[in-house]
Amino acid sequence: MHQPEAQPRASLYFAYRVHPVWLPPAHAPEEKVQVVVVGGGPIGLALALDLARYGVRCVLLEAERQVSEGSRAIVFTRRSMEILHQLGVADRVVAKGLPWRYGNSYYRGRRVFRMAAPHDADQRFLPMTNLQQPYLERYLADALAQSPNAELRWGNRVSAIAQDQDGVRLTVETPAGDYALGAQWVVAADGAHSTLRQLLGLKMEGTAYEGRFVIADIRVDLDLPTERLAFFDPPWNPGNTVLMHREPDGIWRVDYQLPPGETAEEALAPAALRSRIDAALALVGAAGRPWELDWCSVYSARAMTLPDYLHGRVAFVGDAAHLLPIFGVRGANTGFQDAHDLAWKLALKLRGCAGPGLLSSYSHERVAAAREIIDEAGKSTRFMTPPSPGYRLLRDAVLSLALSEEFVRPLLHWRTSRAHDYASSALNCAGDDDALFDAGPPHGAPCADLRLEQGGFLLDHLGPAFQLLHFGAGPAPEVLACIATFRRRGVPLRLLRVAMVEEAPGGAVEDGQILPDSEGRLHRHFGVTLAGAAYLLRPDQHVCARWLTLSADRLQLALDRALGHEPRSLEP
Repeated sequence: MHQPEAQPRASLYFAYRVHPVWLPPAHAPEEKVQVVVVGGGPIGLALALDLARYGVRCVLLEAERQVSEGSRAIVFTRRSMEILHQLGVADRVVAKGLPWRYGNSYYRGRRVFRMAAPHDADQRFLPMTNLQQPYLERYLADALAQSPNAELRWGNRVSAIAQDQDGVRLTVETPAGDYALGAQWVVAADGAHSTLRQLLGLKMEGTAYEGRFVIADIRVDLDLPTERLAFFDPPWNPGNTVLMHREPDGIWRVDYQLPPGETAEEALAPAALRSRIDAALALVGAAGRPWELDWCSVYSARAMTLPDYLHGRVAFVGDAAHLLPIFGVRGANTGFQDAHDLAWKLALKLRGCAGPGLLSSYSHERVAAAREIIDEAGKSTRFMTPPSPGYRLLRDAVLSLALSEEFVRPLLHWRTSRAHDYASSALNCAGDDDALFDAGPPHGAPCADLRLEQGGFLLDHLGPAFQLLHFGAGPAPEVLACIATFRRRGVPLRLLRVAMVEEAPGGAVEDGQILPDSEGRLHRHFGVTLAGAAYLLRPDQHVCARWLTLSADRLQLALDRALGHEPRSLEP
C-alpha cells in the first residue's frame, strides 16, 4: 500500500506543506476522464494548466503529498517565462525570482569569457530567471486549484497500466487502497525514473557521460550579482569544473565535478562537502565565510531520448521523454516546450478538430528538438566534462589560449537553451509566401513577445487559439467567411488586425481586435512592408504560414495543414 511521506520536508528557506491525500468516494463507479497526467512536477503541472485553458477535463496524479525536495531546476529561460505567463503564474515568478543575462568563465584565476545573452527594451522578460523549483511547483499547483477543468490528486501513485484503441485504464495506489481510473489519453510527466516508461518497457537512446557532479544549495552572504559563474581547472579540483548560481532567499547553488572513482556516499559525506564548498567560496573571494547546507545531491550528465513520444494513447513529456545535460539549463525549459506543444494538439484531438497528422506531429517536432539539443548539449558536456584524454587535451588548449587570444574565447559559450524552431514541421504551409519575406519569423519560429505602443505585450493578446495577424485594413469578406467556417467546426481561431493608422486603438470590432502600430514596430519585426500581409500562428505561437497577400483559399490550405488534415474543400 502506498504511504507517501507525511512530514514536511526540511529547508532553510522554503516552508513545505503536506497536502491531504485524495481518496475516491466509497462505492463510486469507475471514473473515466479525458486526460490523466501522471507526475506533479513543473512539467506535469504546466501541462494540466495548459489543457485546462482549452476546456479539457484533466486529472493530475502526484505520488507525493508535497512539492519536490531541493532547488532542482533553478534557471528558467525567456521562452519558459512566456509559457508561464500564459498559464497565469509568471507574475509570481517575477516577484520572487532573480533575472539575469550574463555568464562568466574563469581559468587560472582570470575571467576568460563573458557571455551576454541578447536582450532589448521591447522584451518583457530577461533571458534567464533564477528560482528554486519548489516555489514554481507551488505557484503552478495554486493556479491549478483555481481551475474548474483540472484536479490535482496528491498521494496517488500509478502501479499498472492497460490500454486499447478506446482508452487507457490505470491502477492507482493510495494509502487507503487501490482504485481504477480510466482516461481517453494519459500523459507521462513522471520524471527521469518514469514509472510509466518502465511499465510500458520503453528504452531511451543516447549517451550517459561518466562525469558526475555534486549539487549543493547553501545559505551564505555573498555580495555578488546574479550571474552564472564557471571555474575551469581550479587548484583544488584539477581538470574539473565548478559552477555557481545565485538563488532567492540568500541561497547559492554550487555544482562541482567529482574525480573519477569517487562514490556518491563519499562525495556527500559532511567532511567532503565542507572542504569542497569552502574551496569553492574561496574562488569568489569568500574564504572562511560561514555557510549552511540546505540540500545536496549527485547527478550524472546524460543525453538520451525516447525515439517516439507517443505509444498508443500514452504521450511522454519532460524527463519522462528525454534526459538532457543540465549545462545550458535545458531540462525543465525543454519540458515546458514539450507541454506547450502537446497541449493544443491533444485538446483539438479531443475536440474532434484534428486530422490524422496533428498528434503525431507532436512526437516528430519534439523528438527532433531533443536530438538537436542533445547534439548542442553534447558539445557543452564534452567541454565541461571531457570524456577522453583527447577531449581533455583540446579543452585545456582552448582554455590556455583564452588567456591571451580573443578569437578563441567564444568557444567557451555554454550554448544556452533556446526556443526550438519547427522549420521542418509537417504542419507548416507548403503553398504560402514564406520564401518571399526578407525579414520576420519564418516557418516554425516562435512569435516574440513584443512591447506594444499602447501598452502591454503581444502575448497578452494571443490566447489558446490559432491567431491570424492581418496587417492593414481588414481581410476580404471571403477570408472572414473562411474564418467563420472553421470556427463553426470548433477550431479556435482569432483575428488580430495590425493597423498603422488611427482606428479604434485596441478595440474589439466585428472582424477582430485591432492592435495599433503607428510607429511600425510590429510591421518591422514581422518583415511586413505592404498592407494585406498576414501571419498564421499556431496556438503555441509558432508560425505555420505567412503571406504577402491573403485569400480564403490560401487560409483554408494553411489551416487544414496546421490541423493535420490533407487539404480539402470547405463546406458550410
